[in-house]
Amino acid sequence: MRLLALDTATSAITVAAHDGTTVLAARSVEDARHHTEHLAPTIEAVLGDAGWSPRELSDIVVGTGPGPFTGLRVGIVTALTLGHATGARVHGVCSLDALARAAREAHPQETEVLVATDARRREVYWARYRDGARVEGPGVCRAAELPDALRALPTVGRGPLLYPDALADPLTAPGRPLLDVDAAALARVAVDGIRAGSPMPTTPLYLRRPDAQEPGAPKSATSPTPVRRSDVLEPSKGTP
Repeated sequence: MRLLALDTATSAITVAAHDGTTVLAARSVEDARHHTEHLAPTIEAVLGDAGWSPRELSDIVVGTGPGPFTGLRVGIVTALTLGHATGARVHGVCSLDALARAAREAHPQETEVLVATDARRREVYWARYRDGARVEGPGVCRAAELPDALRALPTVGRGPLLYPDALADPLTAPGRPLLDVDAAALARVAVDGIRAGSPMPTTPLYLRRPDAQEPGAPKSATSPTPVRRSDVLEPSKGTP
């Protein structure tokens, strides 16, 4: 297996190479606004670190969100295009599952965790996990609107930093907080799914409609006065 994992659903543009046994290379760039500019160079750098060419890829996995429309679309379109160009199989994994996997690896004693990432508009994307498996979600709402039982769970993602009064203190990995998706964890989730034969669709989990909408048909303020056929074809009385 030569698997390339990538995710653009959070503030990190993250890419990893996995050979079916271990992660050979991984890089991440934190930039919530410039996914397009960073993704291709990061893919090229990771492939170079792993010593692979794109044509050697057997599988590509992409995080399917939930996440902001533009950033998420960049990652999925890139994965599908790369798969079409190389012949590699393309798989999708919920991005929150990767954060939960990282939490499980760093804190195996925590049987239940909440993943809460930045959904903007003062909301979070969230999901609940038990023993590493998703049991509720994903969903989107204000952090304070989550049930008390969820808000009390150990939490990963940017949610606890953005809304500390509503969510529990964030879990950390050695030396760093677990804020954004790590493609290395995404790759490990994907490898397990591929081996288990689990369905892994690339359908994006937008959860909300995009901010930009196509304009509807223009509405006239008043209806025009209809013109009668007789007004056009017949002269009025008194006309010479």
